Amino acid sequence: MKSFRKTTLTISAWIVGLLFISPYIEMLITSLKPKSEITNIPTTYLPKKWEFANFINIWKQIPLATFLKSSIIVSLSATVLVILIAVPAAYYVARNNFRGRNAFMFLVLITQMFSPTALVIGIFREIVSFKLVNTYQALILVYTAFNLAFATWILSSFFASIPMEIEEAAWIDGASRVKTLRKVVLPLALPGLVTATIFTFIAAWNEFVIAFTVEGSPTHQPITVGLDSFIGQYQVQWEYLFAGSLIAIIPVVILFAFIEKWLVTGLTAGSVK
Repeated sequence: MKSFRKTTLTISAWIVGLLFISPYIEMLITSLKPKSEITNIPTTYLPKKWEFANFINIWKQIPLATFLKSSIIVSLSATVLVILIAVPAAYYVARNNFRGRNAFMFLVLITQMFSPTALVIGIFREIVSFKLVNTYQALILVYTAFNLAFATWILSSFFASIPMEIEEAAWIDGASRVKTLRKVVLPLALPGLVTATIFTFIAAWNEFVIAFTVEGSPTHQPITVGLDSFIGQYQVQWEYLFAGSLIAIIPVVILFAFIEKWLVTGLTAGSVK
C-alpha cells in the first residue's frame, strides 16, 4: 500500500512539474526556430533547422546588456532598501505592544491590495514633480514603496517567533539592543530575510507597467520593457522575444538556486507549533 502511494505521488509530482515547465520548453523550442518556420503555415512543433544563432543575434537586435544592467541595478537597489527599512520597522512592531499596533499592521496589509497599475497616473505625476523621469531612482523608490509592506509583515512574524529570553541573555552579557539585533536576532530570522529578499527581487525584476510609463530612455529601461520592442504593430519577432525572455530569467534562477533551502524554511515557518 505504501509502495503504491509513493509511486502515485511520484508520478503526480512529475506530471505537475512537467505542466509547470512546459511553457519554458515551448519558449526554448520557439527561440531555436528560424523566423520562416514560425510564420509559415503549417508549422512543425520541432524546428527543421535549429537556429542557435538567435541567442547571439538578439544582442545585436537590441541593447540587451544595457537592459539587463538596468534591471540588476534597480532590482538589487530596491531589495537592499526594502530590507534596510523593513528590518528595524518589523523588529519594533514585533517587540513593542504600542497603542494602535494592530491598526498599523492592518494598514500595512491593506496596502498590498493596491496594484501599481491602478495608481500609475498618480505615480507618474509624482515622478514628474520630482523630476525623476528616465532615472533609476524613480523605479527604485516605487519598487521599494510597493514591496516594503510585505517585507515588514513577514519579518515581524519571524521576529515575534524568536523567544525574548534569547535577547535578554544577550543583554545580560552586555550586548546593546542594536548588537543583539545584528548578532542574535537576524541570524535566527535568516529564513524570513531570505523570503523577503527573493520576493522583493522577483517583484522588482518582473514589473512592467511602471517601468514602461516612467522610463522612456533605452539607457534606463529594464529588461521587461526592452523585450517589448520585439512586439510590433504588425508582427512579433517570436524567436527573439522568447530567446530574450529565457535570458532574462537566468539571474532569478541563479538567485533562487543559491537561497532555495532558506526560502523553503521561510515559507513553511509557523506551519507547525
